[in-house]
Amino acid sequence: MSTPYPFTALVGQDDLRLALLLNAVSPAVGGVLVRGEKGTAKSTAVRALSALLPEVPVVAGCRFSCDPAAPDPNCPDGPHEAAGATARPARMVELPVGASEDRLVGALDIERALAEGVKAFEPGLLADAHRGILYVDEVNLLHDHLVDLLLDAAAMGASYVEREGVSVRHAARFLLVGTMNPEEGELRPQLLDRFGLTVEVAASRETDQRVEVVRRRLAYDDDPEGFAGRWSEDESALRDRVVAARALLPQVVLGDGALRQIAATCAAFEVDGMRADIVMARTATALAAWAGRTEVLSEDVRQAALLALPHRRRRNPFDAPGLDEDKLDETLEDAREDEEPEPPEGDDDPDGGGGDGPDGGGQPPAGDGPDSPELPSQNQGPDAQDTPATDDSPAPQEPAPTAGAPSGPGEQQAVRAAEPFRTKMLSVPGIGEGAAGRRSRARTEHGRTTGSRRPRGALTKLHLAATVQAAAPHQKARGRSGAGLVVRRDDLRQATREGREGNLVLFVVDASGSMAARQRMSAVKGAVLSLLLDAYQRRDKVGLVTFRGTDAEVALPPTSSVDAAAARLESLPTGGRTPLAAGLLKAHDVLRVERLRDAARRPLVVVVTDGRATGGVEPVARAGRAARLFAAEGVASVVVDCESGYVRLGLAGQLAGELGGTVVTLDELRADSIAGLVKDVQGMNSPSRRAA
Repeated sequence: MSTPYPFTALVGQDDLRLALLLNAVSPAVGGVLVRGEKGTAKSTAVRALSALLPEVPVVAGCRFSCDPAAPDPNCPDGPHEAAGATARPARMVELPVGASEDRLVGALDIERALAEGVKAFEPGLLADAHRGILYVDEVNLLHDHLVDLLLDAAAMGASYVEREGVSVRHAARFLLVGTMNPEEGELRPQLLDRFGLTVEVAASRETDQRVEVVRRRLAYDDDPEGFAGRWSEDESALRDRVVAARALLPQVVLGDGALRQIAATCAAFEVDGMRADIVMARTATALAAWAGRTEVLSEDVRQAALLALPHRRRRNPFDAPGLDEDKLDETLEDAREDEEPEPPEGDDDPDGGGGDGPDGGGQPPAGDGPDSPELPSQNQGPDAQDTPATDDSPAPQEPAPTAGAPSGPGEQQAVRAAEPFRTKMLSVPGIGEGAAGRRSRARTEHGRTTGSRRPRGALTKLHLAATVQAAAPHQKARGRSGAGLVVRRDDLRQATREGREGNLVLFVVDASGSMAARQRMSAVKGAVLSLLLDAYQRRDKVGLVTFRGTDAEVALPPTSSVDAAAARLESLPTGGRTPLAAGLLKAHDVLRVERLRDAARRPLVVVVTDGRATGGVEPVARAGRAARLFAAEGVASVVVDCESGYVRLGLAGQLAGELGGTVVTLDELRADSIAGLVKDVQGMNSPSRRAA
C-alpha cells in the first residue's frame, strides 16, 4: 500500500482542510463536496484525511463492521450476541465513476438462491464504507442509477439488495466526500443537497505558495516514506486534536441566540427545506469543539454559513454558487440585535461602541482570540500565507469587455438572454444503447422489462420466468427428486430492459446580422438557454457551433458542462453575413469526431436560424448540400425558426426538409404553448410540418 501524502503538508487550501477536519470531528455534518479546477490537490487532501481518523471498534469477523456496543440485529453475518471486539483503522473506500451496481451494493448468488434457497451475499463498497469514508472522485460524472443508490443509502443509513424476492439488508452509514471539476458538468440537485458542506478550491496565485507546493510534491515523489516521516509529529498532533474535539463535542452548547442566527440566515438566503438549518447547527457546533470551546459563537455561525449554504441557494445550473458576505453579516447582526434585551433607560454604553464589529459589544472579532478555529501546522514555510477563508464564488459574471464587444465591421455587441422557459421534449427516434439519461428510448440496465437473453458475463438482472422456462424441460434428465428446481448456469436468463438515454445535443446557432435585432437575439438566446437547461435535466452532452461573417467556429466542443455552454452563449456577439453552409459543415465535422469517441451516444442537432444563407458563391445551394449530409446519415435534427414579422419566407422550413428533420417556431418550443405536446423528432417530421 502506498504511503499517503500527509494532511499537514498541504499548502494553503484553508477552507478545504477545515471542512474535512470538521467532518472528522463530527461525521453528522454530512460530508464535503469539493469543487474546483483540475490540479488543485482535491483528491490528495481527501485521501490524506483517513490517516487522521481514530480507529473504529468492530465485531471480530463481521464483514459489515458492526459496532460491538450496538451490533446491527439485521446484519447478514449476525447475530453477534457474544462476539469478540477488535479495532481497525478507519477506511476510506473509493467509488469508481464506472462501477457497476453490484460492485456498489453487493451481489447475490442468484443460482444458489434459486436452487438451494441460500442467501449467498458478497458485500459491496457500501458495506466496506460503513462507519468510514466513501469517496467519489468526479462525482458529477457518476451514472444516474448509482446516484439513486447513494441517495437511498444516505437517506436510510442502510443498503437493500433485492433480487426476485430474495432480499438482504445491512447498515451503511458513511461520510460522503466527493470531488468534481465544474467544467465537466454539474451535480444532480438531490445528491448535491446530501453533501453537508461545499468548498470551492483554486490554485494559488502567490508565487511563494506555488513554489512550495512543487517543492513538497517533488520531495514526496522522490521518497514518500521519508517525506511522511518528516511530518509525522504534526500528523500525530493533529490526530490528537481531532480526538480531543470529538470528546468535547457533546459538551458544546448551541444557545438560542446562535440558533436564531442560523434560522435567520437560512431564511434570508431562501434555501430550500430545513436540511440547511440542521447542517449549519452541526457545523457551528463542530467549529466550537475544534476551537476548544463549549459555546457556539457568532463567528462559528458565520463560518458555518460560508461552508453549508453556497450550494443550497442555486436555483438552476447556471447560477454560480456563493454567498453575499455583506448580506450575511447584516443578517447575523440583525438577528443578534433582535435577541439582545433593551438596555435600561439612561444606561449608556460606557465604551460607546457596543455594536461595533461583527460580534457586537464585548465580543472579540473572529480570528483574534484563542477561540479562533485556526488550523495547525500552517505557521511554517510558505504556506503560512493564509488565503482568505471565503466561500463566496462570484455572482454570474458579466461578459468581459473584449468577449462581447464588436470586433469587426457590422458586428454588434452581445446582448443578454431572455428568461429561460420550460421547453417541450425533443428526442431521437428509434431505440439506442447509449449512456443512461432521460431523453430518448434506449436499451438500458434499468427500466421496464421487455424480454430476456442469455447473460453476457455476470448476471445482473434475472428474468425469473424465462429462467424457469429454460430449466423446466431438463428436470427429469437432471434427476430431480425433490421440490426444488434444478438450475444450471445455462438456464439463467438476463432481463432486457428499456429506459432512457442521454444524447449529444449539438446547437448550431446563427449569429449573423439577420439575427442581430437586440430584442430578437435576446429571445433567441433565451430559447437556447432553455434548451440547455432541458439538456442538463436530461443528462445530455452539449456542444455549440456558431456561424457569422465568413466562417463558423466551435464555440464549445461536446461536454457535459451546460453552464460552460451558457457562458459562451451569453458573450456571443452578432453581425455580418450568414454562412449557413459553413455552420452546417462545421457541425458535421464535430459529429464525425465525436462518433469516434463515443459511438453509442446518438446526436440531436438543433439549428437555430431564420434560414437565410448569404455570402460566398451559391450560398443557398451550398447550404442545401451541407444539410443533405445529415439526412443521408440519418442524424436527427430540429430547426428552431427565428423568423419574425408579418411577412415570412419559410426558409427555415425548407432547411428542415433538406436536413430530414422538423421545424418549430420559438413560440412552439414552449412546453406550455398550444402546440406544446411532447413529440419526438420522428413524429413531428411530417410534410405539413416541414412546409410550415
